[in-house]
Amino acid sequence: MRLGYHTGYWSAGPPPGAQEAVIAADRLGLDSVWTAEAYGSDAFTPLAWWGSHTSQIRLGTAIAQLSARTPTAAAMAALTLDHLSGGRFALGLGASGPQVVEGWYGQPYPRPLARTREYVAIVRDVLAREAPVTHDGDFYQLPYVGGAGLGKALRSTVHPLRADLPILLAAEGPKNIALAAEICDGWLPMFYSPRMDATYRELLADGFAKRPAGASAVEAFEVTATVPVVLGENVEKAADTVRPFIALYAGGMGAKGANFHRDVLDRLGYGEACDEIQAHYLEGRRAEAAAAVPLELVQDIALVGPPEAIRAQLPAWKDTAITTMLVQTDPRMLPAIADLLA
Repeated sequence: MRLGYHTGYWSAGPPPGAQEAVIAADRLGLDSVWTAEAYGSDAFTPLAWWGSHTSQIRLGTAIAQLSARTPTAAAMAALTLDHLSGGRFALGLGASGPQVVEGWYGQPYPRPLARTREYVAIVRDVLAREAPVTHDGDFYQLPYVGGAGLGKALRSTVHPLRADLPILLAAEGPKNIALAAEICDGWLPMFYSPRMDATYRELLADGFAKRPAGASAVEAFEVTATVPVVLGENVEKAADTVRPFIALYAGGMGAKGANFHRDVLDRLGYGEACDEIQAHYLEGRRAEAAAAVPLELVQDIALVGPPEAIRAQLPAWKDTAITTMLVQTDPRMLPAIADLLA
């Protein structure tokens, strides 16, 4: 299992120490560094800025939201970063959720799997550069049907450095996980738990069985999971660092009854706890929401506590389908954590 570093998306501003942590990750020999976006900072700009100070580490978006840019714009950003980094870029994509897609981007959310399938197909056509890109789908038409009537099928002026640039899909629901295995080169899970590993392997196998001819080898498929890691002498206090993150996603990142992040935790068996977390969060009681996150839940999806406790949990993680663990932590702690998990 390789190690990577997840910078996350920004809160009120650039995260202190992020650039130094990215440089340290490159120096320490970590596999990859990944950025994210929600409705503030974007995923590509910090990756290009921080990545320009590195020479070996792979650079990925986890995730670039589908609705933030058209498929051809995503492909342009990907091939540009791949050239600038010398072939070190990986494109992580995700559908996000209806609150962000419809509230921030002003686009319809229904049928995200079908939209994802079309999106990835267009990105691959741009990167293949075998012909002018055309697409006649339910969500995307190239050239556009209507308008001035002057649209022309085009091929990228830039020759992509790699036609097989890896595309990974962020997915939480069973059908979306299978879709990642069917059409992409990797899966970006959230709230991965070793307890669910057998289920995840079955879902991936369902997707692998549908992979088209000419797709990348199943053996090369990546499962790149973000895992919060907090070092501390007291397990409860270390868990307190992760609790607000879980409470945000279980309680606030999605409407009541339509929260895909919470669904993952429900499937882990924390439905009652999530009811309480969500009730507090939707009423604005964020401290109470965080306090309602059970320690067992934190330990299911994160590594927290003193070094010896974390070392004892590592074998369970290494036995999963995860190929790269993306450490999500205080940037200043990355060197110590990388040494511990190596």
